[in-house]
Amino acid sequence: MSFLTVNNIAASYGATQALFDVSLTLNEGEVLALMGRNGMGKSTTVKTICQMLPLMSGEITFDGQNLGGLASHQAARMGIGLVPEGRRCFPNLTVHENLIAAARKGHWDLHTVANLFPRLAERKDQSARQLSGGEQQMLAIGRALMTNPRLLILDEATEGLAPLVRREIWSSIAKLKRETGLAILVVDKSLKELSGIADKAVILERGTSVWSAPMSDLTEGITAKYLGV
Repeated sequence: MSFLTVNNIAASYGATQALFDVSLTLNEGEVLALMGRNGMGKSTTVKTICQMLPLMSGEITFDGQNLGGLASHQAARMGIGLVPEGRRCFPNLTVHENLIAAARKGHWDLHTVANLFPRLAERKDQSARQLSGGEQQMLAIGRALMTNPRLLILDEATEGLAPLVRREIWSSIAKLKRETGLAILVVDKSLKELSGIADKAVILERGTSVWSAPMSDLTEGITAKYLGV
């Protein structure tokens, strides 16, 4: 049985349906790339997995438990850690306060997060609003890790960042894959970087899964058809 199974889910924002038939599976220790053009349902899928948006139909199971009907905080307590699009750090809190806001006991603590992102330790007493965009992204990832999740979801974790910072973020994700048993779901457009880290991929088109296979099977033709401008 897969660690995370999303089976034929549909979801909507009020009267507007956004997901029609999305399926994916993810095992412990794997990295899954969730891809598609803008507006095709990637972030909506993430929100639905995290129970921030209710299911219309279909099923989501995590570690054998059906997530249907759970509140978002209950899904988080089960071990789902989200790095949301746009980072959403608490601007008035310090780096330290952001990190401990939702911390749970486990491997990830202030020391291990600082080893992954030394700049967070250097800026622990600064407010989040004083950080650069890249540092805020590191903080968002660190905050999610401090919940000691078993599934880490990164929604556009490198979007809008300078190339040097993007490389640092990708290096950190690769390190998480190598050194932890985390299941990682990544939403991103960086094919080159995803190809070096993802085990498999799912492509969405208009709220529907249209391609699912090992990342190594992604061809130029598939990329042009579903991911090109």
